[in-house]
Amino acid sequence: MAATGLIEAIAAHSDRAAFATLFAHFAPRVKSYMMRLGAAPDVAEELAQETLLTVWRRAAAYDASRAAVSTWVFTIARNLRIDLARREGRRTRPEDPSDEAPPPETPDGLLTAAQDGARIAAALATLPPEQIEVVRMAFFADRPHSEIAAGLGLPLGTVKSRLRLAMARLRTSLGDAT
Repeated sequence: MAATGLIEAIAAHSDRAAFATLFAHFAPRVKSYMMRLGAAPDVAEELAQETLLTVWRRAAAYDASRAAVSTWVFTIARNLRIDLARREGRRTRPEDPSDEAPPPETPDGLLTAAQDGARIAAALATLPPEQIEVVRMAFFADRPHSEIAAGLGLPLGTVKSRLRLAMARLRTSLGDAT
């Protein structure tokens, strides 16, 4: 039976055999995916089980016209991983020491950091208020685009467009100043 048929059987009849088949197929794949994202094997196993449990509970919400079953399952898995990372206060990928610049320790470094901050603040001030609002929510408050859209009562595409336009303006503004 195809994965879509399995989801439909789970949704319609709480079919445990269909769920067992779906679980046997997806659990190892989801666990492997979680481990590639940096989760420890035991955490990856737990996230895989939680993902499939969510599939069991939300099978009726699956819409075959919107995504393949695998896409739906892996989206649930990714979201659970992000939720876990947020609860733990960590990044979703293993930390790479080269990702972060060392703190400026010299007076020159402190001056450069202060100047960069002032340039960024000045560049932000040139943006229209609606773009400043989405930039602050996305980058300073670390809110996902969908949450920004819901909070502002805007379509998701509008939020993404405002962010894209703002980033283009900031690049131009900051590029001219260097």
